[in-house]
Amino acid sequence: MRIDLHTHSTASDGTDTPAELVRNAAAAELDVIALTDHDTTRGHAEAIVALPEGVTLVTGAELSCRIDGVSLHMLAYLFDPDEPELLAERELVRDDRVPRARAMVTKLQELGVPIEWGQVARIAGDGSVGRPHIATALVELGVVPDVSAAFAPDWLADGGRAYVQKHELDPFTAIRLVKAAGGVTVFAHPLAVKRGRTVPETVIAELAAGGLDGIEVDHMDHDEPTRARLRGLAADLGLLATGSSDYHGSRKTCELGEYTTDPEIYGEITRRATGAFPVPGAGGRRS
Repeated sequence: MRIDLHTHSTASDGTDTPAELVRNAAAAELDVIALTDHDTTRGHAEAIVALPEGVTLVTGAELSCRIDGVSLHMLAYLFDPDEPELLAERELVRDDRVPRARAMVTKLQELGVPIEWGQVARIAGDGSVGRPHIATALVELGVVPDVSAAFAPDWLADGGRAYVQKHELDPFTAIRLVKAAGGVTVFAHPLAVKRGRTVPETVIAELAAGGLDGIEVDHMDHDEPTRARLRGLAADLGLLATGSSDYHGSRKTCELGEYTTDPEIYGEITRRATGAFPVPGAGGRRS
């Protein structure tokens, strides 16, 4: 089995629609794909309708969190999307996205960048607007060569010149809420230092004690020594070790299935989940 547990669609900051994403998963010969858009489950219904036979969909989301001034992302799988408390927190994050993005556009304008809100809104479309959409605008303007280069201290990195903080969950609260909604939590790309500051391993240990289920080990932003270090940490802390592409379509260079999760780990995730269940493809339809 080929299992990719971290992907994004146009419901947040990917470039594939949810329907295109699951069809592309079939073309990439994936057996299981998780749709984990940022702080939203809006793409799930479209993905389910279009899900090809032979592909199973894991519903999820990537939750924005912060602890001790450091941003981190929590992958939440197979939770009840209608659980009221978790839904309310996701809506708080979502509602803060537009004011935050507008504030970053203003900062960039003050830095002399000829960016306009209309350009960012066009790029975001119906998705939850975020830094990748602003980064894409900077690429279009020729300010940076690619999206990754926009996430530097000169521009959009945490604490960068154009950075604006957004509403984010405390990760311990996120774990509690996801568990209460019957879901499973995995700390996404925990040592991706190229993205900015990361939390120390002591915090990962505290999160494990607080109910964290796993950590994402095999990821494009982890080099081989980092993956080995994380694999050892997962073993020491009794955490599940996952792997995934963090696919964003054409917005990033990674491909679907570039990194995958061991079937036994996937089986354990599904065994722990009670809020929702993986959806097997029934053939889908073209849209």
